[in-house]
Amino acid sequence: MADKFIEDKPRGNRAISTGTAEACCGTVSAPSGTEVSHDANQGFSFKIQGMDCAEEVVTLRKAVGPLVGGEERLSFDILNGRMSLSGPVKVTAEDIERAVARTGMRAEPYQAGTQPVTDNHQKVQTILTIASGICVVIGFGLHVALTGSFSAALKEGSAANAPLAAITAYLLAIALGGRFVVVKAWYAAQRLRPDMNLLMTIAVAGAIGIGDWLEAATVAFLFSLSLTLEAWSVGRARRAIETLLDLAPATVHVMDDRGVATEVPAATVPPGARFLVKPGDRIALDGKVVSGRSSVNQAPITGESTPVAKEQGLDVFAGTINGAGALEIESTKHAQDTTLAQIIRMVETAQSRRSLSEQWVEKFARYYTPVVIVLAVAVALLPPVVLGASWETWFYSALVLLVIACPCALVISTPVSIVAALASAARAGVLIKGGAYLEIPAKLKAIAFDKTGTLTVGRPTVLAVTPLNDHSEADLLARAASLEARSTHPLARAVLEYSAARGIAPLPAQNVEIFPGKGLRGTLDGRDFWLGSHRYLEERAQETPQIHDQAEAYERDGQTVVAIGNDGHVCGLIAIADSIRPEAPQAVAALRAAGVMRLVMLTGDNKTTAQKIAAQSGVDEARSELLPADKVATIEKLVAEYGSVAMVGDGINDAPAMATASLGIAMGAAGSDAAIEAADIALMSDDLSKLPWLIAHSRRALRIIRQNVAFALGVKAIFMVLTAIGLASLWGAIAADVGASLLVVANGLRLLRPSRWAQA
Repeated sequence: MADKFIEDKPRGNRAISTGTAEACCGTVSAPSGTEVSHDANQGFSFKIQGMDCAEEVVTLRKAVGPLVGGEERLSFDILNGRMSLSGPVKVTAEDIERAVARTGMRAEPYQAGTQPVTDNHQKVQTILTIASGICVVIGFGLHVALTGSFSAALKEGSAANAPLAAITAYLLAIALGGRFVVVKAWYAAQRLRPDMNLLMTIAVAGAIGIGDWLEAATVAFLFSLSLTLEAWSVGRARRAIETLLDLAPATVHVMDDRGVATEVPAATVPPGARFLVKPGDRIALDGKVVSGRSSVNQAPITGESTPVAKEQGLDVFAGTINGAGALEIESTKHAQDTTLAQIIRMVETAQSRRSLSEQWVEKFARYYTPVVIVLAVAVALLPPVVLGASWETWFYSALVLLVIACPCALVISTPVSIVAALASAARAGVLIKGGAYLEIPAKLKAIAFDKTGTLTVGRPTVLAVTPLNDHSEADLLARAASLEARSTHPLARAVLEYSAARGIAPLPAQNVEIFPGKGLRGTLDGRDFWLGSHRYLEERAQETPQIHDQAEAYERDGQTVVAIGNDGHVCGLIAIADSIRPEAPQAVAALRAAGVMRLVMLTGDNKTTAQKIAAQSGVDEARSELLPADKVATIEKLVAEYGSVAMVGDGINDAPAMATASLGIAMGAAGSDAAIEAADIALMSDDLSKLPWLIAHSRRALRIIRQNVAFALGVKAIFMVLTAIGLASLWGAIAADVGASLLVVANGLRLLRPSRWAQA
């Protein structure tokens, strides 16, 4: 599940961060000013100062894309201000930095985990915005003081009437407020790709041209303020994610052979090392409890509201909080591969997978801006030329139209809402891998569940062992445990735990081959043995009437049968049963109440057991004795019938079906890495009640996004009407745009607060 960190640092070279297009981990170096060639699996990654919205992403695509062989090689993470280039790429870092600089932004090599929360660009922009506002106030004050007329300063701020001192202050306000805007506008004009920066620059220049110094200065200041607010909103969402970075402590108390604890950096601790966690401390690394008893608050990782009891043999996660007892833990992962580290990486890269709403807004803004410029030109020219109206009046109206048409509020509304929703979900223990997957739960019509480990607890126990053909129970269990030792299936764990409790150790097995959905085979002491389901036994044509009757009797009681044998005969049967998750019936009922039309259970287990679990959980249908290919075929039929279908599972045999479904959901805490990789969403607490929460959260996010889009467009429509009837002004238009930006940002950030579903 985790991306591995790669490090290659030739001596004397300049460090440039590398990684895939979506996850850039580790560093690689390249000589300054030299050409750097990268493999297909590698590329550059840059921190972009000044990239805070989709408009700037479009600009960067056009500026850097041709340099690296196409826009498709670029990916962007607005949340972290990161631009990544996938290989093979033959380009110098300096060339990329120069290309970015021409757009008015600044690029520098990205180094994961070292970037400041607020970059220098944002700090400078904030200072310039404040200074611009102060100059507007000073200019207006000088204008009133030197002319002795408040109304003259407010309504007649022309070159003819404004004192030189006031004009100087206004010019300074324009220069400070437009410092970053003009550069981007010039680049947009050169590329013949008008954007909101060009709109504002034209509006300010036009106001200066007709002598409205106060309006020109006010527009420059307010637009700079809107950009600052935009950067702040992205930073606010970014900080919601960066709180995750502070969860795991930087050091850990490693114990030596004498039991003496020494504090060392967590990043240097290898798997297998033992470390001590004192009462009340945060756990620094993923691991398994070796000794001690305590309760651990796992809410930062799984979203569980109550502490979980931990004792010898149980797993713990980095970032969780130990309770009243001391724990000795054996590390199972490096610091960069812990569940917490994986969550952070996934959430960081999630924003790059854009939702349909984000794609629509970006496409709309791409065509909307040039259309507005054409419309503004028509407003400025047609009434004077056709109707003989005042040139100054309609030129001013065209400037107002340019200002109010600025798509700031519209462009910023969706990404802020998406990032806030992703962060809120992560805090609730629901890891959504991108905005593209945030909207799908709201539209789900059918959900398919795996049985073992999903609808059931996933910790089945052995209830009966039936040796056959002169084999003993110990002999049967030894062979079963030896073969199952290579499997991660919950049934395999049940056999291993049962055998270990009776002091039976697995034998070394060779040539173990797994048949997903059926069983496995391997060599023990030079002889071939197999192990598998009742169906696999039937396929091998080794079942006798007596064996069949015994297996059927187990299955009628809702137990799963595991058969063990060799090419000559069947050695015996093991009956295993699992229990349904306590929250499953309530979760299924809540999903049905939420409008999900079809709830289906898919399992490779026998029909009797499947029907029993289906009845207990309340699903509409149970489809049993399915191989992974059968599950895929079932999902394809459901997609054809219902359109939007989710598959929920936890095992490696669920991964193909999850990839086929409209939405793959993994039971993350206990699920296999393959299932979590194939999934679009992971339930970190293995809590099925998070599914109706997820649907409600998705619908809430969609509702807020639609509110923002409707409000942003509505404000513009109102001001366009006011402009048409001559009641709008430049400063009023920009103030409305800034106000709209503030409101949509505030509305989007509401998603950071949990809904009532999350609190339930």
